Amino acid sequence: MKICIVSDGKFGDRAFEVIRERFPTEWIMAPFPNSPIADDVDLVLPDCDLYISYVRHPDVALAIIEKQKPVIMGVSFGPGFLRQAKGINENIVAPPTMCSLEDNTWVPAINEFAKVFGRPTFEVKVQEDGTIESVRVIRGSPCGSTVAASAELPGTQLSPEQLQHYGLRICHFCRAPRFGKTCDKEIAGLLHARELVHAICAVSPVAGARVKAFSDEMEKIIDEKMYRG
Repeated sequence: MKICIVSDGKFGDRAFEVIRERFPTEWIMAPFPNSPIADDVDLVLPDCDLYISYVRHPDVALAIIEKQKPVIMGVSFGPGFLRQAKGINENIVAPPTMCSLEDNTWVPAINEFAKVFGRPTFEVKVQEDGTIESVRVIRGSPCGSTVAASAELPGTQLSPEQLQHYGLRICHFCRAPRFGKTCDKEIAGLLHARELVHAICAVSPVAGARVKAFSDEMEKIIDEKMYRG
């Protein structure tokens, strides 16, 4: 599968470096019009199986969508824009964050991508006292933050404080806008901490019980931020 990342230069550069290690990937620079409305955007793109849009202007994003290829919106413009876009090309997803993408869409190319990049999944080894022995990232964020932050976990002790620190490290490596429209660092950090706890609970319920109250609170915050704004 061939992927094309389209950016106006602000976002997507690190994703390009990470994604091209797993898929043939091209990087295309798009214009960033100064005007809020840009008519007749002339955007020449290579023929690819999937486009990932990191452009910040809605009219440029529509020019990508009009190519009638599957599109992942790395920068989204809200539900109104998405409804408009789907009227042009139904094979579009705009995940709340790029690290929340799952391989359960109706679009085969997006699912193939999301088997590798998206909602983090881990293989962990942890002692019952909460000491994390090892963490292997099975699926992670396309910006590379999952791998970078998780490399710091072995040898640490599972606790609410450590999970908060892990979330902050995800925020440090994450390239999303802080408090973006639909994709921001805070949500990315929460999602990673939650999925790490799920992985730990799967192999050691005793260790997972040490942070159950904190984990339950994370679930409430994620639900509030992602699904009820």
